[in-house]
Amino acid sequence: MRENPSFALTDRSEIARLVREHPWATMVSHTDDGLVVSHYPFLLEETPGAGSGDDLVLVTHVGRPDERLHELGEHEIVVIVQGPHGYISSGWYGDTPSVPTWNHVTAHLYGTPEILSAAENLEVLERLVEHFEREQASPRLMRGTLADSEYADRISAGTVGFRLRVTRVVAKAKLSQNKPDEVVRTVLAELEGDGPYAQPALAAEMRRAHERLRGGDPA
Repeated sequence: MRENPSFALTDRSEIARLVREHPWATMVSHTDDGLVVSHYPFLLEETPGAGSGDDLVLVTHVGRPDERLHELGEHEIVVIVQGPHGYISSGWYGDTPSVPTWNHVTAHLYGTPEILSAAENLEVLERLVEHFEREQASPRLMRGTLADSEYADRISAGTVGFRLRVTRVVAKAKLSQNKPDEVVRTVLAELEGDGPYAQPALAAEMRRAHERLRGGDPA
């Protein structure tokens, strides 16, 4: 990912928020047989000192045989977390000569996986289910019924859990920080409007970034 100091995202608490709000991520391994890419939900390990400050620790599971294809535990992998993103038309910049671009929030998280025990893997699976089911009016938890619990115990053998202690981060929040206030207001209006490239979630990230940058609402 092209690094630009103007857009560098270095606040670990903001990166942790990105993971919390966008848990579906891409993991990439460079193995002896070449690149291997998979997609899985990741959770922050929310323990004291993890997921905030200088520490970022992720947990997830893969379905077999992905643990062998990725050679998990044998080398570094990268987990790519993609936040809101969207097309920014050059027409939103006024009469100044310009080209279109793409605003986005993205983090590349590097580390070497630590394979979990079968018991730890079950705990992670239970957390994953609870994390997403709690948004439901009637959550169906992994241990919600005896039948569901027995089924989960049985099929968990087909999964492998791992913990990723993040050792390196490359993250970017490219949100028009290098544009004058009047352009930022126009971009926000378009993203919050009803046009073909409206993207309210991206507008919300822009507002958050510019409030932090300028200490006030950019609109």
